[in-house]
Amino acid sequence: MPRSALFGRRIHIAGSIVEDPNSATADEVIRAREFVKALVLELLSKGATFVIPVDAEKTRPDGHPICFDWLVWETIHSNLARRPAGAQNPLVIAVKHHKNEGQIPAQYRSVWDVMRVSPLVEIESAAHWNMASKRMEVQALHGDILIAVGGGEGVLFLANLYHDAGKPVIPMNFSLGSVATGASRLFDFGMSGSNAPRLFQTEGAATPQSWLNRIEMYPGKTTGDGVRDLLGLLEDLIPPKVFAVRLLNPLHDDYDAVQAFFDNVVQPVMEGELGYRLTVIDGNQPYEHARIDDEIFKKLHRSSVVLADITGVRPNCFIELGYALGRGLPTILTAKEGTERPFDIYSLPGHHWKTTGSTEERREAFRKHWNAIKNRPPIVSTDPLIP
Repeated sequence: MPRSALFGRRIHIAGSIVEDPNSATADEVIRAREFVKALVLELLSKGATFVIPVDAEKTRPDGHPICFDWLVWETIHSNLARRPAGAQNPLVIAVKHHKNEGQIPAQYRSVWDVMRVSPLVEIESAAHWNMASKRMEVQALHGDILIAVGGGEGVLFLANLYHDAGKPVIPMNFSLGSVATGASRLFDFGMSGSNAPRLFQTEGAATPQSWLNRIEMYPGKTTGDGVRDLLGLLEDLIPPKVFAVRLLNPLHDDYDAVQAFFDNVVQPVMEGELGYRLTVIDGNQPYEHARIDDEIFKKLHRSSVVLADITGVRPNCFIELGYALGRGLPTILTAKEGTERPFDIYSLPGHHWKTTGSTEERREAFRKHWNAIKNRPPIVSTDPLIP
């Protein structure tokens, strides 16, 4: 059986419920929590991974928790056997801050004590920040897909972070608070005009607008049907994008070698093995923007990875490479063997590919380089004025 498109994808379920039972009825709260639990179970079985905050658990006057985080933690902890063979670790990126250890709810203390020392969990600490926005930045950095359920301004802040990084934002329209904010506002935004593709983009025949209509949680819709529809959308999302910076002039002496490298090495590894989608702007695909420079830099800006091949030493390639490095995007630098790299990037690790050897040998050399540099920190790290 082929792997799900969600295998290894990092899912971030975020949101909250208002305290006023007149704005979020107990029945709707129960429906939303059942939905989240069922969704997590299905995602586990498909090999997905998660981003989950670690925090206190506040409750409404009726006893229902305001957030979903510990529901997600407990569901994962109790159902690890559902993970498919070969599922990737870490299963969870846990984002915490300096106060969290003293805020773990008593009923989940044993869950956290087991998970925090497990190889399944990688802890990212935002201990030097006591601001929710900074902790959200850490969460968004590690997540691949944001699923918003309820929430308020915090969910909108997260949605903007994900959108700016070119990552899908999926809002669910449960009646858990004001329609003027959080997931409800995002859902209404997506349903208006041509806004849906700004939330997410899909591969199949159904448009983003059609998918939003399909996942709507209208009154009476069961949680099972809701999870089924959302999983269909998640499976149909366009994979994370690799923006290709490369020689595109067919009259250049190195063009055929570069084309063969991308056809026989880059695309099979990045798309066929690692689950990315290669994006090349060469004038042969439909444009989303009026100008070629808009098309290039907006897609470059919102890519997950940039692969910059400087064979031919073309000025435009260096401009785009510099933009990627300055933005802090994971960047693979490649060039045909023998290419002389300019001084400014001479010390940056790069892959000098060969035109000789078997296809598998060339792919293995590329894989080895990717594995060595994929977690490389940005050239200029964040340096806050006041730590």
